Amino acid sequence: MLLLSDPRVALVPVLDDSEPLIPFPAVIGNATGLTGETVHVRRGLGARLVTAALSLPEGVSFKIAEGHRSVEAQLGIIARYSDEVRRAHPGLDRRELARLVSRFVSPISVAPHVAGAAVDVTLVDDYGAELDLGTEIDATPEASGGACYFDAPGISARARANRELLARALGGAGLVNYPTEWWHWSYGDRYWALVTAAPHALYGAVEEGVAA
Repeated sequence: MLLLSDPRVALVPVLDDSEPLIPFPAVIGNATGLTGETVHVRRGLGARLVTAALSLPEGVSFKIAEGHRSVEAQLGIIARYSDEVRRAHPGLDRRELARLVSRFVSPISVAPHVAGAAVDVTLVDDYGAELDLGTEIDATPEASGGACYFDAPGISARARANRELLARALGGAGLVNYPTEWWHWSYGDRYWALVTAAPHALYGAVEEGVAA
């Protein structure tokens, strides 16, 4: 399993195309407009999310929990989850700690959310109720017993079908999944470039006030 801590991810060159961050509806599909909330994503990612939403069956929409994330927010998640991992796995050396932490939150140098290249997304019905995908968004490997992994065994048939629907729609639009988080999908970042054999990443770290 390719993790974001893998040195090969950091070796992928970035040729940022300077696409802006754009405000994007937090709910898109048949239930678009259900909330007035927005997230920020790179424009190219937003276009692919629209394409993916058009492929969803009637009665199903995307609900995006998070898009672009600041460096400060990323560092905060790293610190909190590092503490959780240390408690769950005493005696880890620094390298193994970094590897386990990267199952849930990316090293800052390659973080897809910090580049505006990733969304944390689930499926909802026309009334905004979340469909069963096996765990809540942001369930850690420790808290979920590994059920947060996209291919985790032991989840219900309904949750499996909904994960496969999510994958067909988003994968069909060119996004890639981070396999330890069924909800995390990205386009244009270093991880995406390595998985798809693209020559370089399209997006590097960006601050909202600079690119928007």
